[in-house]
Amino acid sequence: MDREQARDYIKDQLEGYLKARGINTARPFNCLNPDHTDKKPSMSYDSKRKKAHCFSCNADYDTFDLIGIEHGLTQAGDIFNKAHQIYGVNIDTERAREQQLRKPGDSVSQKPIEPIDQTAYIEQAHSRVKETDYFNKRGISQATIDRFKLGYDPSFKTRAKGGYVTWEAVIIPSSPYSYTVRNIDPEADPTDRIRKRGSSSLYNREALQSGKPVFIVEGELDALSLIEVGAEATALASTANADQLIKYLKSNPPKGGLILSLDNDQAGIDTTAKLAQELEGMGISFLQANIAGGYKDPNEALIKDWDAFTQAVQDAQDMFDAQNRVEMEAEREEYQKNSTAHYIDAFINGIADSVNTPAIPTGFDKLDRLLDDGLYEGLYVLGGISSLGKTTFIMQIADQIAQAGHDVLIFSLEMARTELMAKSISRLTLLTLMNSGGDTSKPDTSKAKTTRGITAGKRWSGYSQAERDLIQDSIQAYSEYAHHVYIIEGMGDIGANEIRAAVAKHSYLTGKPPVVFIDYLQLLAPHNDRASDKQTTDWNVMELKRISRDYKTPVIAVSSFNRQSYKDQANMSSFKESGVIEYSSDVLIGLQAEGAGGANFDINKAKDRKVRQVEVMILKQRNGPTGKGILFDYHPLFNAFIENGEVKEIR
Repeated sequence: MDREQARDYIKDQLEGYLKARGINTARPFNCLNPDHTDKKPSMSYDSKRKKAHCFSCNADYDTFDLIGIEHGLTQAGDIFNKAHQIYGVNIDTERAREQQLRKPGDSVSQKPIEPIDQTAYIEQAHSRVKETDYFNKRGISQATIDRFKLGYDPSFKTRAKGGYVTWEAVIIPSSPYSYTVRNIDPEADPTDRIRKRGSSSLYNREALQSGKPVFIVEGELDALSLIEVGAEATALASTANADQLIKYLKSNPPKGGLILSLDNDQAGIDTTAKLAQELEGMGISFLQANIAGGYKDPNEALIKDWDAFTQAVQDAQDMFDAQNRVEMEAEREEYQKNSTAHYIDAFINGIADSVNTPAIPTGFDKLDRLLDDGLYEGLYVLGGISSLGKTTFIMQIADQIAQAGHDVLIFSLEMARTELMAKSISRLTLLTLMNSGGDTSKPDTSKAKTTRGITAGKRWSGYSQAERDLIQDSIQAYSEYAHHVYIIEGMGDIGANEIRAAVAKHSYLTGKPPVVFIDYLQLLAPHNDRASDKQTTDWNVMELKRISRDYKTPVIAVSSFNRQSYKDQANMSSFKESGVIEYSSDVLIGLQAEGAGGANFDINKAKDRKVRQVEVMILKQRNGPTGKGILFDYHPLFNAFIENGEVKEIR
């Protein structure tokens, strides 16, 4: 891969990097900024940006940043080199050079390079293996030689410092496309005895899926030594291939666990420590065992003392089996905790705790009666046709919850914060007049102010003192509960992940979760740029439901209706992209103009009324009645809903 591809690949590994260090990326965790001394969980993993962000100190880290912190590196080049080493990334310098030299319009072959089948050469070398006693001297039997097609080439040509030279070599195949060449001339340079042909590959990788515990060793001969005494083994072929093993195991977890038995030198010790850390993070069962005793590696131990080596291998297997039984028993006990018997006490305590955490009233008495006293933990979806007051309705509920002393977190994906504030103050001008006495069924709304009437400063010069006082009193009334109202603006850049992060931040900084409002569902950003509208809605709905569950708070989202539902009575299938909305929401609420679905119903006439008659209907409720509704007077000019009628059955 080229440099840019390598950069993107390493950034994509952030979640695995965090998990390998014991971090649960589904929840906030302690900040990784070494200068941040507060150890409260204030950092979250942002899967969309591939970054870890702290809401307290504002640290924002990708994989490279964290590698630099962990290894004490500050120079970009040093960090990149370390990251490439950790993840086994090789920069294709030839391809990069070609790209730099390529002129505009030059054609480029997109056909991938096919590996060369080495089977014929491997078979030829194996046919000559009896011409050398090298493998026999290394303790390898003929049966093992035949099983792994070990071979001999007395005239292997290879490039050396002085040009091409001829080696007397043994051939150790790792696949039909690759093999290791070892110069067996005792006079050969000990630092230049090995050649790799074909793609680098873990030796005897297939053993990892055998279902048996597999010894991880350094050299191919070490693996063959273990196989000689009846064990299973995979060789790295070099400590540099540790990352290749880790990458493979992430996609193909071993079926029988691992026993780490690398060489007894510093490189082997360091690689063992690295593998142990990675395996721990991946949850793979493993054991560290020195089966070579006082010798350098397993093959030397086999040659020097076959019986002692065989016993050491058996002891390591017995120790792993014992450890595995302990782990299995612990896992069994942990799994049994999932039975409901282990939740009885928590269930009883939850009932007691609920005395102090009652439902959160919406501020509409009759609606609260239908909702079993108000809002609970769960996902509420409110739908309706355009221009029927969906945003106004949930904003009024949000304000009424805030007035009662509960924090509300509003994600406005369409309107500006100032516009929503103005809508609230406009409503308060009307409600102030309605509550000031007189005939409440026919209030004098001549002095009430629209949203534009409040925000357009040039109009104020024409207002009477009474009108100005009304606006100022309404602003004062709003300011008395505004500290409970948090509005986050967005335009295509807020999705479920951002909502979760904001709820986590609010809960952390205030000590209590907010009631969450989203206006509206179909404007939430996709989690995947290639996802369809339906896939995006499905994913966001499920994530919003998880947020509600994780933070034990109501989440209320506005949803649009299908266009074919504009003249019909609202029902569950009216919701746009309705599948997952219908099945996953806890409560579905529909808004419709009174009489919708009737033979002579005219939606345009219904919308032309100065005070519209709007029915709020409970279409679905997991723990309460459905098929019931309430009639509201909706004052669109002044952004207010007034309950006007008793609970009734929906026809």
